[in-house]
Amino acid sequence: MSEQRVSEKAVSATLRRLDVEADGSDHFIGQTGQQMGPPRLFGGLVAGQAVVAAARTVPGLQPHSLHAYFLQPGAPGIPIEYTVERLKEGKNFHARSVVGRQQQRTIFSLQASFQRPEPGIAHHDPMPEAPAPDDTPGSGRGFGFGRMGSPLQMRDCDGDLERSAERGDRRMWIKPAAALPEDPVLHLGLLVFASDMSLVMTGTLPHAGLRGRHYGGASLDHAMWFHQLLPFDDWTLYTMRTPAAHGGRPLIEGTMYRRDGTRIVTVMQEGLIRTRRPRS
Repeated sequence: MSEQRVSEKAVSATLRRLDVEADGSDHFIGQTGQQMGPPRLFGGLVAGQAVVAAARTVPGLQPHSLHAYFLQPGAPGIPIEYTVERLKEGKNFHARSVVGRQQQRTIFSLQASFQRPEPGIAHHDPMPEAPAPDDTPGSGRGFGFGRMGSPLQMRDCDGDLERSAERGDRRMWIKPAAALPEDPVLHLGLLVFASDMSLVMTGTLPHAGLRGRHYGGASLDHAMWFHQLLPFDDWTLYTMRTPAAHGGRPLIEGTMYRRDGTRIVTVMQEGLIRTRRPRS
């Protein structure tokens, strides 16, 4: 199978899972598949599905923020039931609460706010300096399903964590591995999926003693602010830094920029890192 065909199948498999199926009024079912990698579900998939479920109930509006908690580890291969509650139905803003459950276990909760597009003030910090994506080597990291590879192309500007630690931040170019359908909700879902990649690992940058050791990492909560919602169809620079940590909980800040320098998303996440001994 050609590399392009593998990429297309990886993107298709991910979009099938992100595009949750309506199951009655304000109820949706998300399929999880057999994920490659850790035994628990990738949090970005759960967050992406929940956002898609919420967005399907607010046609014509765009998300401007979301706040979520990963409450329990999700299990691959078991569908997730999402219940959407309509918290607000205003003239210009709608708010939604989404709860995800697996076999009666509540594993995830999210609140998201959506706005009807309107003109207004606009500004943003300039995009940090970074080598162009064509000048950056590819990375094999990422989450896939079954034998499929990652639905994202990823290019690490610094090459490894040691160089990122010297800088004090991480810079990574990301883009879909194949063309996406013209459905802005699926573009949103895949962007949220991508936002959870590499964040917890960024929390190890100030701790050289952790690199090369076995440690357990998990996302505790996740927040995003969407400054401009554009098609996720080109290289996007994702920068990450960790300004603080306490009790094994690193705080990670992420920003996403289009190739032309437009800041489109701000991400904040608190993770959990626990050192552990390797299995004998």
